[in-house]
Amino acid sequence: MPQRGNRRELLADAAIEVLAREGGRGLTHRAIDREAEVPEGTTKNYYPTRSAVFLAVARYLAAQHTAALRELRSQIPADVTGAEIAALYAAMLRRMSTSARSQFLALFELHLEAVRNPEVREALGDITEANVDTAVQLHAAVGRQMSRRGAGLLDAGMLGVALSVLSLPDDLVEEFGLDDADGLARALLSLGSGRDEPTLGVLRDCAG
Repeated sequence: MPQRGNRRELLADAAIEVLAREGGRGLTHRAIDREAEVPEGTTKNYYPTRSAVFLAVARYLAAQHTAALRELRSQIPADVTGAEIAALYAAMLRRMSTSARSQFLALFELHLEAVRNPEVREALGDITEANVDTAVQLHAAVGRQMSRRGAGLLDAGMLGVALSVLSLPDDLVEEFGLDDADGLARALLSLGSGRDEPTLGVLRDCAG
């Protein structure tokens, strides 16, 4: 159950758990009330429609994510190395299917909603922009250039891996090497930075 605190945050955290467990169809006012353990009707008082609930969750996730990455960017060590950046992205990949599993399942439901809801789409765009800004700055810190286009490709790859890991059978995840967070991080970083040869090398290894 979400921790007590700000009521809107409590409801947003509860909605994330409902989305992760039951999907978009299960995201009802009553389901959120039950998850948050608040009186029936509480969620509807704050967010009268399901569209309002989706938008609130999208904006909440975007605010959390952008704040976390803003702090990360402010704390990049002067002597950070390329290997440490690769390790950071590998850790992110692991979190997508472990400690941040609910958040990413909810995020994928929000992506589906964004197809029909421009406001949700805008909130998800904020998340992507934060990821892109962070990738560009991390690479600059080690003297490497990554374009925003390349960083966008990196972000799309990370999201695609997360979707595959969370939705494919475990045996296929293992067979395709999608559980190799370290190798995937290196390949995605190489692809995003335009360093084609290392990427092709990783792909050749996977093909073998």
